[in-house]
Amino acid sequence: MTKQQTWSDRFESALNPAIAIFNASISFDIELIEYDLTGSIAHAQMLAKTKIISEVEAQQLVSGLEQIRQEYRQGNFNPGVEAEDVHFAVEKRLIEIVGDVGKKLHTARSRNDQVGTDIRLYLRAEIRQIQGQLKQFQAALLNHSKNHVETLIPGYTHLQRAQPLSLAHHLLAYFQMAQRDWERLNDVYKRTNISPLGCGALAGTTFPIDREYSAELLGFDHLYENSLDGVSDRDFAIEFLCAASLIMVHLSRLSEEMILWASQEFSFITLKDTCATGSSIMPQKKNPDIPELVRGKTGRVFGHLQALLVVMKGLPLAYNKDLQEDKEGIFDGVKTVKACLEAMTILLQEGIEFQTARLADAVAEDFSNATDVADYLASKDVPFREAYNLVGKVVKTSLAAGKLLRDLTLEEWQQLHPAFEADIYEAIAPKQVVSARNSYGGTGFAQVQQAISKAESLLETNT
Repeated sequence: MTKQQTWSDRFESALNPAIAIFNASISFDIELIEYDLTGSIAHAQMLAKTKIISEVEAQQLVSGLEQIRQEYRQGNFNPGVEAEDVHFAVEKRLIEIVGDVGKKLHTARSRNDQVGTDIRLYLRAEIRQIQGQLKQFQAALLNHSKNHVETLIPGYTHLQRAQPLSLAHHLLAYFQMAQRDWERLNDVYKRTNISPLGCGALAGTTFPIDREYSAELLGFDHLYENSLDGVSDRDFAIEFLCAASLIMVHLSRLSEEMILWASQEFSFITLKDTCATGSSIMPQKKNPDIPELVRGKTGRVFGHLQALLVVMKGLPLAYNKDLQEDKEGIFDGVKTVKACLEAMTILLQEGIEFQTARLADAVAEDFSNATDVADYLASKDVPFREAYNLVGKVVKTSLAAGKLLRDLTLEEWQQLHPAFEADIYEAIAPKQVVSARNSYGGTGFAQVQQAISKAESLLETNT
């Protein structure tokens, strides 16, 4: 057992090896190394500006930190469990490179504000990448929408046929969900982009630091106003996992629909070979693995959110070792969301084909135009509730006779109510049913074209 070097001389012996492994986070927080180096460079430059260290010393520190960056990128910096975490690993290597001046880097800084800074720099960058992926996902939805304005699809409530829709209108609903996701991440970004650097362990520092300067170097918009809050706050991480969970909810809902649509019972889409797999025993099968995996991985992100909420709920101020548990969930949440967005975007771009003939048949083989019969009568001064009850009886008798509404003769219609005229057939034709719903935000073709134009504008302004 070798003597531990990371702590002060307050300790006379090293950790038990098993405890050292249990305590260490280097296996996962190495993910932060680029951000740790960037934050340390800004801290060194601030120390020089405030004359806490000399300009020459700061230059040595910066040079050493950049050398570590290159070593890591080239695969030559691989600290083990003895380093405990990425912060000590970097400091140890820095001292090896520049000598005793490396020991000055940690002046006026604690690991508590250091790790808080690193995780914010990491998450800030990842939020922007995920927003970029959301735009690509939206663009894929929009491309299909442009091609399918007048393609009809059954609309459902309670998974029962309700009213026919423009397929574009259906897909644009997911575009709007993704837009809210994009905007939500923008809000999370604002509360992530606040600098805790300079908060110290919990109480600030006696050194004459310039927090505004280091924040400016790192691109932070604001400073934490309270040092206790600065080192212990993980609200931004919880908010991110909330936003990530909602992204996964939306991807999972679309996944569920695609799984249904690809089934023989629906046959609304065909899966292309580039985005489907087969069965090991049933040669006829083509499986929707991408949406199934997305649907399955959704619970994983939910779990990370719940775990971090539980970690935070009982922590007294300020920093506690429990906060080491924030990173793996955040890292995996980021990777999962990014992987699922990429996969679903590819599936939309090249993995599905809508079966327009089957969709056309689907909207013509049910009673989803029944509401339009009631609306027809209401437009002729028949009270809507009376019309509603009358149409319910029509559907009941038609089902008993094995007929659809389109199969009724004009005489049969007029026997039901004298207000029916020959134009009833046009009123209940599927395309007319859809086209007539021209209220703002509705599925009418004119409204859908306007929605597509607005969606195109949103994609251009989402920066």
